[in-house]
Amino acid sequence: MRRFREDMKSGGQMAGIEFGDPIKPYAAVWLHATGFNAMTYQSMLAPLGLRARVAALDLRGHGRSSMPAKGGLDSWNRYRDDVIEFLENEAPQGVVLGGHSMGGCVALLVAGKRPDLVKGLVLADPVIMSRKTYFWNHVFPPVNWLIRRNHMAARARKRRGEFNSFREALDGYSCKPAFKSWREPFLADYLLDGLDRTDTGPADAEKQSWKLLCTPKWEAATFGAQRNAPWSALGKVRKKNIPIVILRPSRDSVISDKVRAEIIQKNPSLMMRGIRGTSHFLPMEAPYEIRDQLSAFIARLVERYTLEEDGPVSRNLRQRRRRAG
Repeated sequence: MRRFREDMKSGGQMAGIEFGDPIKPYAAVWLHATGFNAMTYQSMLAPLGLRARVAALDLRGHGRSSMPAKGGLDSWNRYRDDVIEFLENEAPQGVVLGGHSMGGCVALLVAGKRPDLVKGLVLADPVIMSRKTYFWNHVFPPVNWLIRRNHMAARARKRRGEFNSFREALDGYSCKPAFKSWREPFLADYLLDGLDRTDTGPADAEKQSWKLLCTPKWEAATFGAQRNAPWSALGKVRKKNIPIVILRPSRDSVISDKVRAEIIQKNPSLMMRGIRGTSHFLPMEAPYEIRDQLSAFIARLVERYTLEEDGPVSRNLRQRRRRAG
């Protein structure tokens, strides 16, 4: 794993991690969920580095990125435009773009605005709400104010932002029901780039100060910023014939059954895969499912591996008899 930083036009730097041969062009880029960071998914992405160059980004206000994260946030277009700037600079040839939750929606928005930068989409329970919700967000902005007060945003605002040690944070998160289903080492990896020590004492000091890098205020603002246009982006992705797979958990999905049915009806070439035994945190519960889908898209859309090359193999297991004499 290697870390990198990319200077951004808006000021500051976008941070990220990457795997694979640095000489190769990027084959895939992954975007995290609200409040998380690139490092959270490193164990899921690392094996892909054995065959291709892949990266995961810290979006604005998250992880180790240092772009300004202040002021109002009405939609996720700021995240979208940051990703587009990164791809223009580092992967103008286009990549397989994937993401989880908010990151999945941002990936879709990127493809809707700049389809030339996206070869395929692998989305893990992306935030796609009903058309009616987005309609009222756009024609009657006060609705967006109500969404800012939703339970996810409210919980984020109340989230504890400071800890006395890394171990205290790890133990505290481990006890929360939402993280009980996570596989190792996702939680520890999240906290590695989710926390930063702010005191100047020695490494083994009894009294320490650790703070969340994605502040509760910014996380709440992100949850509440829902003036997005994922349905319009889906339409553009369909017109451009960009392959898209949505992996949906069997419980607690942000995509309702009604929205799921409408997505499938209006996008007949889209693949919607249900992953049994998973929740909204399906990348942390079934990372192999997402990794396999990313791998399949990299093979087909980047390495140009064809279905014909994946034909049946005939093998004769009978031993040949030696001729006498």
